[in-house]
Amino acid sequence: MLLAIDCGNTNTVFSIWDGARFLCTLRTATEHQRTADQYFVWFSTLIHHHGIRAEITEMIISSTVPRVVFNLRVLADRYFGCRPLVVGKPECRLPVKVRVDAGTQVGPDRLVNTVAGHDLYGGDLIIVDFGTATTFDVVARDGAYIGGVIAPGVNLSLQALHEAAAALPHVDVTKPERVIGTNTVDCMQSGVFWGYVGLVNGICERIKTERGCAMTVIATGGLAPLFQQGDAAFDALEEDLTMHGLTVINAYNKEG
Repeated sequence: MLLAIDCGNTNTVFSIWDGARFLCTLRTATEHQRTADQYFVWFSTLIHHHGIRAEITEMIISSTVPRVVFNLRVLADRYFGCRPLVVGKPECRLPVKVRVDAGTQVGPDRLVNTVAGHDLYGGDLIIVDFGTATTFDVVARDGAYIGGVIAPGVNLSLQALHEAAAALPHVDVTKPERVIGTNTVDCMQSGVFWGYVGLVNGICERIKTERGCAMTVIATGGLAPLFQQGDAAFDALEEDLTMHGLTVINAYNKEG
């Protein structure tokens, strides 16, 4: 069994892959102080709750927070007796080319999404990931990552608005019934929701114009289903895109 781990700035996701399907997906807050022992207690308790007998033999990690990787490596060695693949390290080969400016480091999460998107849909893609940041990854026809766009994340924008303006409350992200709000909360929710719908649609259209070809837009990330309700220009919604990419990369390295 493969344990795929996606460590983002806000959350860390563990998924168990048995070669045909994901048996379960577990989510925890990203904390670089968490030890390998703490990870294992949390992980083993939850899979026992789900009634899963997981004999982990392989592990792959994608992390945008370098400080957590050490303890995840210890987790693999101490409790599963394996050496994990870490996306972005020299020993982890990727079936994807990167065509960006020399010296530019592309986030491992963006590379994993590129691999997953190309495996599922082929090339000429725009992958919109609603995470701590809202990212747009552009994938060429041959599967190469050729650049993208980074915008502030939805929750990050709400937090900044609340902290910078003392009179404005913290609100949840939701689709408002009307564009014109009649109270402060409605106004903020409308501004964030419809503002991000406009941002997504506008950037995707500009990317398509610049590329001069038809492109498939794939949405992923926790808030993607919500923004799909707002006429955002998504052709497909893939909530497990990153996890799928990790399984593809792991298989690619085994074959190699």
